[in-house]
Amino acid sequence: MRAVFGRVWRQPVGRLGLLLVVAVLLLGVIGPPLAPYDPNKLNILARFGAPSTAHWLGTDHLGRDLFSRTADGGRVALLVALSTIAIALAVGTLLGIAAAYASPWGERAILVVFDIVSAFPTLVFALAVVALLGPGLDKVILIVAITLIPHFGRVARAQTLSLRNSPFLEAERVLGAQPWRITAHHLVPNILGPLVVLASMDIPVVITIEAGLSFLGVGVPPPRASWGTLLHDGYTTLSQSPWPVIVAAGMLTLATLGFTLFGEALRDAIDPKLRVEP
Repeated sequence: MRAVFGRVWRQPVGRLGLLLVVAVLLLGVIGPPLAPYDPNKLNILARFGAPSTAHWLGTDHLGRDLFSRTADGGRVALLVALSTIAIALAVGTLLGIAAAYASPWGERAILVVFDIVSAFPTLVFALAVVALLGPGLDKVILIVAITLIPHFGRVARAQTLSLRNSPFLEAERVLGAQPWRITAHHLVPNILGPLVVLASMDIPVVITIEAGLSFLGVGVPPPRASWGTLLHDGYTTLSQSPWPVIVAAGMLTLATLGFTLFGEALRDAIDPKLRVEP
């Protein structure tokens, strides 16, 4: 890992992406405790305030501090993104490995499920689920995780198919190793590299989806802050103050750019065919 991050840091694009990722992580992790105000505290007399020493990023239409709400929204975005990616990565990897070792009928059944899930646009699927179950943070995580499982499943299946007859796996079978041990200790570590790269590049996708759902009112329920709700509130009051839109759009841009650049640099650092050496 030290060597991989060293190669990422040596690339200008990777260095910029890593710095942006660290900045977003710091905002989401230590930003809320350091925020000067409660993100849901109302102060009608201070609404539509510009950035100042009292309110570093200004205030919204209800006088709530934008820095506090942006930091709280960053925590929500990271919680949704990391939880979603963890679930999709774990389930997708297991299904991909199962498909690679299953019978032709079993493999076809898993791939058909992947195709069915991929056929539904995430927003349409989310609107249907929310209409049945109602909005909520847990439902956002579940919805987005389900839509991303086929991405990881197909990559895991392809990597497993290329490795399942490798000599080092055959040697383990000859030595009497159990299938679960071969999978956990030898197969998964060798297919994890491309999956980690895919996960890092899917994080901004999840953040954007969560913001879009919250913007439409079917994501994070109010009054909890989200970059999508900040963008929605700012859009409805854009003529009074542009700061909520600027702050929310800026954070979404920085997070998307950072994780995308970091994912591309990580791909170049891990893949020997694309590796950039100094």
